[in-house]
Amino acid sequence: MIAALAFYLFAAILIASAVMVVTARNPVHSVLFLILAFFNAAALFLIAGAEFLAMILVIVYVGAVAVLFLFVVMMLDIDFARLREGFQRYAPVGAVVGGILFLELVLVLGSWTFADQADDLRLSPNPGATVTNAEAIGRILYTDYVYLFQASGLILLVAMIGAIVLTHRERPGTRRQNIGAQVSRTGSISMEKVPTGAGIKALGIRRPPEPEAEAPKVTHDSGHGGHH
Repeated sequence: MIAALAFYLFAAILIASAVMVVTARNPVHSVLFLILAFFNAAALFLIAGAEFLAMILVIVYVGAVAVLFLFVVMMLDIDFARLREGFQRYAPVGAVVGGILFLELVLVLGSWTFADQADDLRLSPNPGATVTNAEAIGRILYTDYVYLFQASGLILLVAMIGAIVLTHRERPGTRRQNIGAQVSRTGSISMEKVPTGAGIKALGIRRPPEPEAEAPKVTHDSGHGGHH
């Protein structure tokens, strides 16, 4: 009884937060509702006995992906009003794509059949075994699929190195960090020595040229042109 009430409670909050992710006008609020949806989905996994999926959902998606989304949305100055300007123009194309996806879902769900042992295995944490889900997945992952697991790790490593190389490539007009100078810097040296009276030009800062002062106009008196 308590498990059923908890299921309906978490499911209702999950559906409401998912709707708010799409309908919220503020993108920061959308990401926060997305985090709430992840937590409720993890709770549903726990009720179903899939504690490994719940742990992965909280650690990976809430702890990394959703927080990354939040920082990106907060740091980038995106003009969402400008992004929505072409919504009506591309609405027919979006409706066609959505209709195709809906038909595919109908075909998949229409041909769905339950296994003969589905009723016996329903809501069973780990049917036919005496170990937990995490231990069972670990045994399969690190025995039968260990080479594929290592290959996926190498792919992620190459992707991470590529992202770092693309981020730290040479760009004109940018100042780079001198790691060696920072590491060898002592506590007694706090500022770079600049000659007295050198001004800000010695620091590499250049002010825009000041507008030239207008020369005073010289008026000549044309009346009584006598010389004194």
